[in-house]
Amino acid sequence: MTFSIVARDPATDAVGVAVQSKFVSVGSVVPFAAADAGAVATQSFANVAYGPDGLALLREGHTAAEVIDQLTAADEEAPQRQVGVVGQDGSVAAFTGEECFDYAGDRQGETYTVQGNILENEATLDAMATTFETERADDAGLPEAMIAALHAGNEAGGDSRGEQGAALYVAKPDGGYDGRNDRWIDVRVDDHEEPIAELERVFKLYDVTLLEREEPAETRELDGPTAESVAETLAALDLYDGEPSETFGETERDALEAFRGLNNFENHSLAVVEDALARGWSDADGEGEDRMVDAIWHGLQAYDRV
Repeated sequence: MTFSIVARDPATDAVGVAVQSKFVSVGSVVPFAAADAGAVATQSFANVAYGPDGLALLREGHTAAEVIDQLTAADEEAPQRQVGVVGQDGSVAAFTGEECFDYAGDRQGETYTVQGNILENEATLDAMATTFETERADDAGLPEAMIAALHAGNEAGGDSRGEQGAALYVAKPDGGYDGRNDRWIDVRVDDHEEPIAELERVFKLYDVTLLEREEPAETRELDGPTAESVAETLAALDLYDGEPSETFGETERDALEAFRGLNNFENHSLAVVEDALARGWSDADGEGEDRMVDAIWHGLQAYDRV
C-alpha cells in the first residue's frame, strides 16, 4: 500500500527517500538515509531493521544488490517484503517479494529506484521513473524531482487503497541545521486527504526557512503592482499600517523585516527576501501569508543551493 523513490544526487552526495502511502505516519517507517552510506526504503509489511542494517552494510562497502541479498537471506518473511537501496558508491537495487500484494514491482535508473505495492497499476511506477528522469534532466533539484515523481505516480494510479501519509527524507554531508549533522531535509505529513500536495507545501516552507542558497551579486527591489500587493498583504497581517502603493520604501521594508523575523527566515537577508518576492510573486499560489511564502520560494529558485 505504498510507493516510494530512493535517489542520489552525484553532484552533492545527497541521498534520500520520498514516499506516499495509505498508512498513517509512513515517514516513521519507510525512509532511512545517511550521507556516509546511502538510502533505504523498506515497505510492504516493512522490516524496519532493513534501514539501519542496510546502511551499516553500505558503510562496510557492500553494493546495493549485496545489501538486499544479505537482508532478505536472513529474513524468513522476505517474500512479503519490498525494499529499495541506493548506495553512495553509485549502486542501485530493489527487491519485491513474490508474496507482495498486486500490483507490486520496481524500476531502476542510473541514480534511483522506484517501488510500490498494492498499486492501481504498473503505470504508477513507469510515471514515477519517467518524471524523475525528466525533472533531473531539466535541472530540477533532487527534492523537487522526488516530489514530482510522487505526484506523477499518484496521478497515474497510485495506491489502490487511497492516500494518507507522505514523507521526504534526504541526507547530505554537513547538510543539517547549522551544518552539525547530515539531516538535510526531513518533512512528513502523517495524516492528510492530499498528503503529497501537503508535503510539497511543507517542503517549500522548510526550504525557505532552513536550506541555504548562494546570494546573488545584485538584488531587485520591489516596485509597481507587485510592491503594492506585497504591502497590502503585510497590512492584512497587521505588520504595516501605511497606505499601500507602488513604491516600496523604508516603512514597507520595516514591515517586511518584521515578516522575515516572525517566520524565522533569517537564513536570507532582507534584500534577498525582497528580491525573491520581486522574482516570484507572479508565479505564487495562495493568498496572504501562504502567497508570501510561495513567492519567496519561487524567487529563491534563481539561486543555487549551497
